[in-house]
Amino acid sequence: MAKIYTTIDDSMKAFIESQHVFFVGTAPSGSDGHVNLSPKGMESLEVLAPDSVAYLDYVGSGIETIAHLKENGRIVIMLCAFNGPPKIVRLHGHGEVIEPPDEQFAELRTRFGDKGNEHGLRAIIRVKLDRIGDSCGYGVPMYSYEGQRSQWNDWAAHRSDDELQDYQRRENVRSVDGLRALEWPDRKE
Repeated sequence: MAKIYTTIDDSMKAFIESQHVFFVGTAPSGSDGHVNLSPKGMESLEVLAPDSVAYLDYVGSGIETIAHLKENGRIVIMLCAFNGPPKIVRLHGHGEVIEPPDEQFAELRTRFGDKGNEHGLRAIIRVKLDRIGDSCGYGVPMYSYEGQRSQWNDWAAHRSDDELQDYQRRENVRSVDGLRALEWPDRKE
């Protein structure tokens, strides 16, 4: 049976931290533009407090989540159990994009410990939650986790910091709908 929670308790935190993949949904304001749903992995999601989470966001071919968050802040993160007892958790809230030059970035990055990779990290997404809910997940099939894919790390490892910044300057400053996304690749140092 579906339930709504006021905060993330220890049991839900354990569930969230045990998932290997989560999905992020955002949309631009108004009725135009493209809704976005992105799968995320790389063990990048962290519960910061009973009412907030954050994840490490890496260089990629799209930038929709960041563009939508900068426009209106709306976001939902969904996790579902692919093994063990069936369960779906949805974390609705207001997201904030913290880019590497931002004052808060270094301190927030420490909350992830040794998770993730510094090379290719383009932002941290922090979400203040206003609705936390779960549901049964009976319709979610069971899958076995085999491990993280190596392709992204391999791709990033073959590029210098300057090459990754150039890629982001070309591919990650505007969304498919033309919304402004990353700021830092265009900043002059």
